[in-house]
Amino acid sequence: MALEQTSRREFVKMGAAVAGTVATWSATSYAKIVGANDRVRTAVVGCGDRMKGALIPSFLQHSKEMNFEFVAISDLWSKRREDGVAYIQKHGGPKVDTVRNNDELYARKDVDAVLIATADFQHAKHGVEAVKAGRDAYVEKPLAHTMKDALAIRNTVHANKQIVQIGTQRRSTPSYMKAYDYIKSGQFGDINMVEMTWNVNQPGRWRRPDVVPLLKEQDTDWKRYLMDQPYEPFDARKYLEFRLFWPYSSGIPDQWLVHQIDTVHWFSGYPNPRSVVANGGIYQWHDGRKNWDTLTAVFDYGPEDDLSKGFQVLYSSRQTNSAGGVKEIYYSNGGSLDMDKQVVNSTGGLTAKAAAEMGMKANLLGSFSLGQAEEVSTAANTGADNQTSANMRNWMECVRSRKQPNANVDAGYSHSVALCMCIAAMQSGQKITFNQKTQQILAGGKVYA
Repeated sequence: MALEQTSRREFVKMGAAVAGTVATWSATSYAKIVGANDRVRTAVVGCGDRMKGALIPSFLQHSKEMNFEFVAISDLWSKRREDGVAYIQKHGGPKVDTVRNNDELYARKDVDAVLIATADFQHAKHGVEAVKAGRDAYVEKPLAHTMKDALAIRNTVHANKQIVQIGTQRRSTPSYMKAYDYIKSGQFGDINMVEMTWNVNQPGRWRRPDVVPLLKEQDTDWKRYLMDQPYEPFDARKYLEFRLFWPYSSGIPDQWLVHQIDTVHWFSGYPNPRSVVANGGIYQWHDGRKNWDTLTAVFDYGPEDDLSKGFQVLYSSRQTNSAGGVKEIYYSNGGSLDMDKQVVNSTGGLTAKAAAEMGMKANLLGSFSLGQAEEVSTAANTGADNQTSANMRNWMECVRSRKQPNANVDAGYSHSVALCMCIAAMQSGQKITFNQKTQQILAGGKVYA
């Protein structure tokens, strides 16, 4: 069936109706919110690159207005604790206390909430600790790369009253929210294909050659870092360059795939793929890493009881050639929704000539922008990117209102399922499926541990 053509004017009218659901970058007054005068005392859990490069600046951008304040830093490495104190002060925050681990942190009575940005394999575990200790939490992505951890944090959050936001910040980004509303309006048509890429040419990506020599075992707590992983001798690379080593991270899927596949779940309404296959390897950067530098994965989405409906997601990523860059394009029979360029247009849509051959009508979407101008940073002096800043603010608002945040634990659980399926496909070389009833990943029909 041909879709109605969508003009920019028509979309603007449609957008006005849902404007109340779309966030903006501008500040909003929260003086009337109950409890807004109560300070939310917040601690840092893991003061590494992501925390300092994005979460702390985003927090400080809104902390005064929202009446949040840093009070402590928990990090196993003494250097990161000391550097974190200086970093927060340098960027306008207070001088904070430091603790050696989370046991010491949650023994304090002056911590209401935490920001968590530790190694990938630790996110869910640290999130569970925070919630069980009665603290609200902002937890970096990926939420979990094992089903055990994904189920643990989902069930823990559901059983408690804490507000937990996951660091998939697209869910608080205005252009993505507008795209979601547009797709849900029906004007885009059924999604029939999604193409996603994330390409760089960086031999140093996730390497820390200047920092690795500085980390000494006596200055941290290696056993506590490992948590429930099998013991192995201290390795500063696996501590600081964890993204390169399984089981501390899966690399490309943990870091990049989850952002884009989370958007697929959001836009389509499907909580997980029906199946996943994957291929790739370490083709160029032979520097001791265990995680692939090149990955191609194919995801199948649709209703479990009707294989005639659905769509495919083609995800490819390489760290060896940057051609193509980052791409995220949704296709329907009428055209394309390009989240990189933030436009909707008729590219690939059904033309009049092709339609006439089958006695059909043309199906071509109108062209309009999803709002590229609003993605330009307004926080150049703080270090906070607008997407993370918006996600942080949404979490702060929800801590105040006790409403569910944009990137809640269920969204995090869904991206974790897709992530775990992708990892299983990479490790087994088999087609991976998911049992909805048991919430188990299957390879060749058997449970994949």
